[in-house]
Amino acid sequence: MFLQAFYRLLIGILILAGSGSACEYSPGRCGAWADGDIWIGVLNSCHSKVQTLHVFPSFPCRLNLLSLVRTLAVVHTIETINNSSFLPGVRLGYYICDTCSDASKAIQSTEQLLAVNGTLPVQCEVLERPNVKAIIGARFSEDSLAVARLLSLYMVISTTSSAQTLSDRVRYPSFLRTIPSDVHQTKALANFMKHFHWNWVGVVYGDDDYGKNALQSFLAESEGADICHAFKEALPHYLAHNEIDKRIQEVAEIISLSKAKVVLLILKEELVSKLFKEMIRQNISRTWIASDAWSMSRNISRMEGINQVGAIFGFTFITGPNPGFKEFLQQLTLAPGSVNLFLEEYKQLGKDRGFLTEAVDISITYGERLAVWSIAHALKLLLSCNETDCPGERDFPPWKLLKELKKINFTLDNQTFYFNAYGNFMNGYDLINWQTQETSVQRSFVVVGNYNLTTKEVPISMCSAICPPGTAKKLLKTSCCHNCTQCLEGTYSNGTNLPNCLPCENGTWSLKGWPSCKPKEEDYWKWDGSHAIVLLTFTVLGYLLLFFSLIIFLVFYGKPVMKQAGGNLCILIMAGLALSYTSVILFIGKPNVHICRGRQILYALGFSLTVSCILVKAVRTFVCFLVLYRQDHFKRFYKPPVIITCGTLVQVLICIFWLIFDSPAVEIFQSDQSMMITVQCNEGSGIGFAIMLCYIALLAFICFLMAFKGRKVPQAFNETGHIILSMLIYLFVWVCFTPVYIAKVNERYSIQAAAILVSCYGVIFCHFAPKWYMALCKKKEPTLAHVLLLNYKQLVMVTLYFKFQFSNY
Repeated sequence: MFLQAFYRLLIGILILAGSGSACEYSPGRCGAWADGDIWIGVLNSCHSKVQTLHVFPSFPCRLNLLSLVRTLAVVHTIETINNSSFLPGVRLGYYICDTCSDASKAIQSTEQLLAVNGTLPVQCEVLERPNVKAIIGARFSEDSLAVARLLSLYMVISTTSSAQTLSDRVRYPSFLRTIPSDVHQTKALANFMKHFHWNWVGVVYGDDDYGKNALQSFLAESEGADICHAFKEALPHYLAHNEIDKRIQEVAEIISLSKAKVVLLILKEELVSKLFKEMIRQNISRTWIASDAWSMSRNISRMEGINQVGAIFGFTFITGPNPGFKEFLQQLTLAPGSVNLFLEEYKQLGKDRGFLTEAVDISITYGERLAVWSIAHALKLLLSCNETDCPGERDFPPWKLLKELKKINFTLDNQTFYFNAYGNFMNGYDLINWQTQETSVQRSFVVVGNYNLTTKEVPISMCSAICPPGTAKKLLKTSCCHNCTQCLEGTYSNGTNLPNCLPCENGTWSLKGWPSCKPKEEDYWKWDGSHAIVLLTFTVLGYLLLFFSLIIFLVFYGKPVMKQAGGNLCILIMAGLALSYTSVILFIGKPNVHICRGRQILYALGFSLTVSCILVKAVRTFVCFLVLYRQDHFKRFYKPPVIITCGTLVQVLICIFWLIFDSPAVEIFQSDQSMMITVQCNEGSGIGFAIMLCYIALLAFICFLMAFKGRKVPQAFNETGHIILSMLIYLFVWVCFTPVYIAKVNERYSIQAAAILVSCYGVIFCHFAPKWYMALCKKKEPTLAHVLLLNYKQLVMVTLYFKFQFSNY
C-alpha cells in the first residue's frame, strides 16, 4: 500500500507541475524502443549489477549476455508478428528498460516506461490509459515483486520470476507469468531427491524474496520426503555487497566440512559462478542441484575447471523452438526506425555476430516468445480482429487487455497454453543433467526427465544419455547416473549402454572409442608408395647416366680426353656408383635381415671404391705438379692399384666386423595409439654404422686436401676443382644426415636414401659430365701448338704430367 501511495503522490506532483491543460514530463528514454500502434514495455536485467546506489537517476551497469538475448527474443517475436497477418493493420511497438538486477532500479525503469513518450494531458489518468499497455518482466522475482506491487492495476507478464508470493491474487492481481510457481519446482526437487534416496543434503540460497520463499517451500516439501538438511546458508543477492567474497569463502568452508554430498543451490547464476570458482580452487566435488535461475547457464558450463566440481542436475522451465531467432542473432539487424542502445553496447565489445548463439542456449528464450504471443492473442480478441482488419479501439485501458489475457487458450508447437487461476502457466519442468565431455572442457545440457505438474512425479526417461558403440557406462560416485567413457586402445564395445569394454582378440587391435577391432597393418615402403616411386625414379635416372657415361667411355676409349679423365679408373668409379644406386633399391619393400645388411654393405663398399678411385686422381695431380726435387720422394707412394685395393679392403674389414659383432637386423615397432606396425631396419648399436660412414668421410677428406693442395695446375688439365666440389657435396650431405639419424627421426631412412642419391649424383656431374662436354661438344683436342703457347714453367709441368700419367697407369 505504501508503494501505491508513493506512486499516486508522484503522479500528483507531475500534474501540479503542469500549466494550463497539460502536464509536461520528459524523463530519460529507455535503452531500446520502436514505434507502433500499441506499445509493449519490457523490463529486463540487461546488465548484471548496479555499480553504485548513491545516485538515484542514473546507474552505470555491466552488460549481461543472457538477459540481452532474452530481450532480443522479445524484439524478434514482436517483429515476427508485425511481419505476419496475425494482427492486420496493427503494428506492435516496444520500450525496453533495464533493471540492473536491482529493485530500486526496476522502479525507476518502470517510471520511464510510463512516461517514455514525453507528454501527458492533465485530464488523463496515467493508470487508466497509458501508452504502454503491458509490461514483460522482470527477470528476477525480487524486481518483479517491486514492480507488480507498484502497478497493482497494471498488467505485468514475467517469463522467469517464479517466486510463490507472486501467485497471490490479492496483492498482485495483474501479475501473470509463462512459467509455473516455485511451489511446483520445490516439489519437483524434493521428489527428485527422494527418487535417488538423497536424504542428507545442504542448501545455499539467496537472501532475496525468491531465495527465501523457495527455501521455505523446499523445507516444507522435504519433511514429507524424509530429507534432512545438513546446513542452510544464505548469500547476498546484491552482487556489489561488500561482504560477498568473504561470505562465499565461508559457505565454501561449510560445504567442504559437511558430510552432505548433495547441495541444492537456489541462487542466480552470478552467485553460483563465484561459489564454483571457490569450489574449484579448493578442489571440492559434490553433486549439485540447480534451481531454474542457473540450471542452463552457458557461462557456468564453460567455466575453467567446471568438470572438477562433480555431477550437476537441475530443473528448468520447459524450453522450445524459436524459429528464425538464431539467424536474427547472427545478423543483428533491427527493423527500420528502431533503436537499441544495449545492442550498440554489445557491438562495442568487438564480439563476432554469431557469438551470442554460442554464449547462450537460445532455447531458454521460449518463455519470451510465449509472453509476446500471449499478448498478441489477447489483442486479437480485444480488437475484434478478422482476416483483414482489427477495428477495435486501440487506446484501451490495460485492465481490458488483462481481462482478455486471462481467458486465452492457444496452441503453439503442438502444445496448449493458458493461465490458471493464479496467473501461471502449467507447463512443467525439464530435468537437466550437465554431462561432461572428454573432448571438451565444457559441459553439455541433456534432458533426462521431466516433472509433470498434475501427477507431481519425476519420470526419468534415462539416467544419462545412451552410450553408443565405442563407449561404456562409467557410474558417477554420488548419483545413479553415468558418463559415457570412450573405450581405451585395445578394447571395444559393439552395443549400446555396455557396462564394460571388451578386449580385442586374435591379434587384432582398436583405437580409442572404436566399436570393433581390426588387424594392424604393416608400415614400410611399399613399391607403389610415393616414397618408393620417387626413389626408384632417381635411381633409374642414375643408372641411365652411368650407362650413358659408359657408352661415351667406350666410344672415345684411348683418346686423350678419356686418358685425362682417368682411363680405366672411370670403369671402377661407375661400378662403385652402380653398387651405391643398388643399395637405394633395397630401401623399398618389406625389410628382412638380408635386406637390412645388404643395403648398408652395398653402399659402404660401392662408395668406398668410388672415393678410392677419386683419391688416385687427387694424388696423381698432387704429385705431378710438385717441384722436381720433391717428386721422386712422393712418386713412390703413387700406386693406383694399391690405393684402390687398400681403400676398399679397409671398408670390407669394417663391414665384416660390423656384421659379426653388431649386425643390422629387422626392428618391429608398434604403438597402442596407432593401427600401424612399423617394420624397419635397425643398424644395431650404431657403432659399426658410424665407423663405416666415418671411414668414407675420411677418404673424402683426404681427397679434398690433395685436390686443394694441387689446385694451381694449368687450367687445361685441372680436375682438382671437380674433386673438391664432389667431396664437399658428399661431406655436406652426410654431416646434415648425422644429427637426423642420432635424433631417431622417423624419416631418417628416407633421408639416408636421399643422401646416397645426392652423393652419387655429385660424383657423376662433377667427374663425368665435364668429360661428356669435352668429348661431344669440343671440336678439337689440345695440340702441341696450344701447349707451346704456355709459358716455360707450365710447359715443363704439362710434360711431366703426361709422362707421369702414361708411365704409371
